[in-house]
Amino acid sequence: MQTWVDDSQPIVRPRALRGAEDSHWYPRFRTLLVGGDTLVVAFAVALTYLGRFGSTDPTSTGGSFVEAAAVAIVWLFALSLIGSRESSVLAAGPEEYRRVMAASLYSFGVIAIGSYLLKADISRFCFLMALPLGTFLLLAFRWIARGRLSASRQQGRNMAPAIIVGSADRVDRAVRELNRRREYGLMPSAACIVGSGRTQALNERTSLPRVALRQIPQLAVNGDYKSVVVAGGLTAEQLRDLAWSLERSEAGMVVFSEIVDATGPRLTFQEVAGLDLVHVKPPRFIGWELHAKRAFDIVFSALALILLSPVFLAIAIVVHRDDPGPIIFRQQRIGLNGKPFTIHKFRSMSVDAESKLAMLRSQSMSDGPLFKMDDDPRMTRVGRVLRKYSLDELPQFWTVLRGDMSVVGPRPHLEKELDEFPDEGLRRLLIKPGITGLWQVSGRSDLSLEDSVEIDLRYVQNWSLLGDVAIILKTLRTMVSPRGAY
Repeated sequence: MQTWVDDSQPIVRPRALRGAEDSHWYPRFRTLLVGGDTLVVAFAVALTYLGRFGSTDPTSTGGSFVEAAAVAIVWLFALSLIGSRESSVLAAGPEEYRRVMAASLYSFGVIAIGSYLLKADISRFCFLMALPLGTFLLLAFRWIARGRLSASRQQGRNMAPAIIVGSADRVDRAVRELNRRREYGLMPSAACIVGSGRTQALNERTSLPRVALRQIPQLAVNGDYKSVVVAGGLTAEQLRDLAWSLERSEAGMVVFSEIVDATGPRLTFQEVAGLDLVHVKPPRFIGWELHAKRAFDIVFSALALILLSPVFLAIAIVVHRDDPGPIIFRQQRIGLNGKPFTIHKFRSMSVDAESKLAMLRSQSMSDGPLFKMDDDPRMTRVGRVLRKYSLDELPQFWTVLRGDMSVVGPRPHLEKELDEFPDEGLRRLLIKPGITGLWQVSGRSDLSLEDSVEIDLRYVQNWSLLGDVAIILKTLRTMVSPRGAY
């Protein structure tokens, strides 16, 4: 593989990276989604009409068979028209789910309006049963499908080779983020450095080969790369010209937001007199949404404490038998607005673990304030299992019920750890810490201090109730397939 260091070198097609050779995954996966959606919709509609008319014989129910077929066709057409199977929304983020729900609502809105205009007698039972049942089953199917796609991407399959374009520091950040979040399906395969850092040796940051900006269009047309990721550092004209140059290729262009830590519902796009405006809403730390978050915490934690009480009892017994001593570990952490509070966990270490910490500090895998050790000798046998599957965290539902924590939030830290955090990292104190959060589903102990701060800030600045529910669902999957837990 040749590494380009300036514009004078010829364009050479690079050797395909291992794991990125399957460039035709999307048509196959889309076919799977079409087939699954069709089966789900057909099942929901058939079950609805069977329950309504009590017969599968179309002649005995008049026009119910035609009616059911029309409902299914409109529903499936809406799923395609709204782009619920586009590759850009698969495997990561809530957009795929949002489009599935929107397609379901729009399709039944069209059916209702059409039945009124055509004076067709559409059964109300269709709206009362088919819509909620079908939407739920569609979301469940998509969740399973994206789980399989995400798992394959963690193994390096079904990825799109990408050129990362931008200044040296932006490229470095983008490569690190995409390598850590493989579910996005973008594999950094080459880098194009623009700006003052063009002459820097890229090996200082990453082992990716270097390409020139003018070479990107031909590489995209050749099919060597399926995506161009603009990490920042390009002028508006350069960005426009790059987009135009990709028109003859099948490569897509992804642009990292220049608006730091602002995503999702905080951004509203508007075109006014030829100007593209982006409205950025301020983060929400007061108001009804915060009260709704607290209400959700109370209900969720209370149900968890009740339903998991047998599990609590079983864990308490094995913890005490494995290493006699306190069953619950208590420690002071820093919470909302810098106020100290006490966390409650099942004890996973020996009773004298705190006194041994100073001796083990030199063996920490982290250079920062966070202590990380792959094989911590202070851990008990039962404690290793509890940590691996995050079962030691369960008593923190009591802490949530008391009001010191939230179900979802930034990671709670010790005061001495926060003393070494950068000033921007202290914005995590604007919201209650959580039992789980973006850090829990993004690598846990594998994260560096810089990544940990960045992830927590992203959550604090962009949290939402829908996002909290998505994190909880991802946490359940992480507990089944733990990664980065110490």
